[in-house]
Amino acid sequence: MGLEGQKGRPPSEASRSTSGERARCWLCELREKPQRRAVGLMSGTSADGIDVAVVDLMSPEESPPFRLIAFRTWPYDQETRRAVLEMAHAGRSSLQRLARLNVRLGELFAEAVLHTLRDAGLPREEIDFIGSHGQTVGHFPKLRRCLGRLVRATLQIGEPDVIAKRTGILTVGDFRVGDVALGGSGAPLVPLVDWLFFRSPDRCVATLNIGGIANVTIIPKNAGLEDVLGFDTGPGNALLNSLAELYWEEPADWDGRHAAAGRVDEEWLSHLLRHPYFRKLPPKSTGREVFGMAMAKRLAEEGDKRGLSPEDVLATATLFVARSIARSLETLLPHADRPELLICSGGGVHNPTLMAQLRRELAGMEIHTSQEVGVDPDAKEAIAFAVLADRTLRGEAGNCPGATGAGRSGILGKICLP
Repeated sequence: MGLEGQKGRPPSEASRSTSGERARCWLCELREKPQRRAVGLMSGTSADGIDVAVVDLMSPEESPPFRLIAFRTWPYDQETRRAVLEMAHAGRSSLQRLARLNVRLGELFAEAVLHTLRDAGLPREEIDFIGSHGQTVGHFPKLRRCLGRLVRATLQIGEPDVIAKRTGILTVGDFRVGDVALGGSGAPLVPLVDWLFFRSPDRCVATLNIGGIANVTIIPKNAGLEDVLGFDTGPGNALLNSLAELYWEEPADWDGRHAAAGRVDEEWLSHLLRHPYFRKLPPKSTGREVFGMAMAKRLAEEGDKRGLSPEDVLATATLFVARSIARSLETLLPHADRPELLICSGGGVHNPTLMAQLRRELAGMEIHTSQEVGVDPDAKEAIAFAVLADRTLRGEAGNCPGATGAGRSGILGKICLP
């Protein structure tokens, strides 16, 4: 509806100018603060809930350049998770449902922020801004023709404007499309933050996030941002969780117990590792469209034909995740960039079967969880989006071209005022 159809008169040029000036002053004040208190929001490819991290952000020279004040994960209820996962399957979605879910998830993100602040005893007025990744429902990094041009696309919902209005806190969101506009695939975005947190003057460091999709960041010793490489290695928790849901109606293979009870079919695993994604050179990214429920259903069907138990299928799939990560580190990197230290985070670190397999596959490499170097492995990605929002508000780049394939670095995200 246009302004002429609303009650009252349209705002005058003077009032619009005053509002714009207030917004500019607000941003200038934020940029000048030596310490900012922010909230980072993350809901990953696994679509299991909303991670909320409240952090104080300090000077980049401090180590680490943040302090975690509070962290909570708010699980999606069954209906919400089903709605998100169905939206990720184009055949089950509709434009109207997508639009409504975008708004409703924005409300859920806002509620998660307010409940976290309440539980931590933190006044809303102390929060300078929110950085929200949103919920990915479609990621299409391959160039495909649209209206006569080759186009990449990615879609995250959980409307940041709704978050800003419901919480009363300035919100930065929708980061990925800025990188797509610069010629990148929009993911992964965390490598820039990995470089800020974990770079070393003495050795090459790799960070591994085992979320719905597994991804790595390679940080050569004494690296500048232009030296950093990052990419999705392939399958992660989305595949394993989908199998647990299919076989046992459980959201995940808790503690890796089902996989631990199974036997790996090595011949089948060799076939799975010939997937064309693994032959692509980085930078590259993927999503649950490739390594999610559709693949899980194919694995279940093939496992049945091979006479395997559900535990055998999950054991094979779990090693599929571990070996695809290990092979990516061993075969896709020049010898000079092979890491000496691997720092792991994400939900996968809580799966002892997966972590034991990964350690066997990477025997000889020093492997730690991010907890051991001062960063909560569950909170890391939520913290990262608080950091990326801070960079947006300070006019600093938020992407790493060596990870996304973008033509250049650039400021990411959309600023939504309360």
